[in-house]
Amino acid sequence: MPSLSKLPLRLHHNAFVARDLEATRAFYEDVLGLPLVATWAEVGDFGDGPAEYCHAFFGLADGSALAFFQFAGDPESLRPHRQSPFVHIALAVDEATQDELAARLRGAGIEPVLIDHGYCRSLYVSDPDGLFLEFTLDPPEADQIDVVRRANAREDLTRWLAGDHTPNNDWRAASH
Repeated sequence: MPSLSKLPLRLHHNAFVARDLEATRAFYEDVLGLPLVATWAEVGDFGDGPAEYCHAFFGLADGSALAFFQFAGDPESLRPHRQSPFVHIALAVDEATQDELAARLRGAGIEPVLIDHGYCRSLYVSDPDGLFLEFTLDPPEADQIDVVRRANAREDLTRWLAGDHTPNNDWRAASH
């Protein structure tokens, strides 16, 4: 199937559920420095009858947001649950911002994990509900890496699905 004639413009928001919006606000706004840009108090029916909820948005530089729901009464079917670290949100940052985030996290008593993947250097942390966040810094040769990966994306996937699991990340240090 061909690509869309016009791709989506940008991510508008990515939504998650939080147990405690004040703890979420303190983490995203006070620790990470993402501003609270909107709060919506609403009532909706999600299959179990009316549910009261609050939806808080934390802004990113491109106008998109990370959004979090908290439900009044903590209905079991709508509770957040800890995710695998492979379910995460990755945000692109520059080097100064990545360094500042690491310092802010450490200042709040949170030790982030830094991994150099070769195609990006990632700072990982989880929020109060266990959502993993990745703050990625592209290397200087990111454009060259992108050209190679785009040119071979379908071939690489076909090879891997056929059982050839040979690594193709020539940019990652051998120790990982």
